[in-house]
Amino acid sequence: MALLNSAATKTSRVPRQKLTEKSAEVFLKLVPNVSEGAQATHRFFAIFLSSVAAIGLLILLAVNILLAQDAFTLSGLKAEAKIVADQREAINRQIEAVSSPEALAAKAQALGMRPSDSPVFLNLDSQAQALANGEIKRG
Repeated sequence: MALLNSAATKTSRVPRQKLTEKSAEVFLKLVPNVSEGAQATHRFFAIFLSSVAAIGLLILLAVNILLAQDAFTLSGLKAEAKIVADQREAINRQIEAVSSPEALAAKAQALGMRPSDSPVFLNLDSQAQALANGEIKRG
């Protein structure tokens, strides 16, 4: 009996061993076989990250250059706006000087005009206009 038991255990171990080897092969077949040349190395990964970082920095540099150009354009336009505002103010001062009452009186006298002794004011109401001209007397 002992011989039968020992033979039975030996035969049961062989199929278990084959079964574990077959299951390991099946499990390994689920994962794709990647050859050594196709694996990404640390060197390739470092080169890839360095190139991504370099491209990012170049893009950032280009954006900063464009922003700096816009800043120079903006400062130039502000200076031009200040010059135009100063010119407008100078023109307004000239207009005020020419249209002041003293300047208008001097120009009128130069043209031969003289001040009125009895000023008459225009009133658009016909009755009040007649009253102002002395045509209607109050009474």
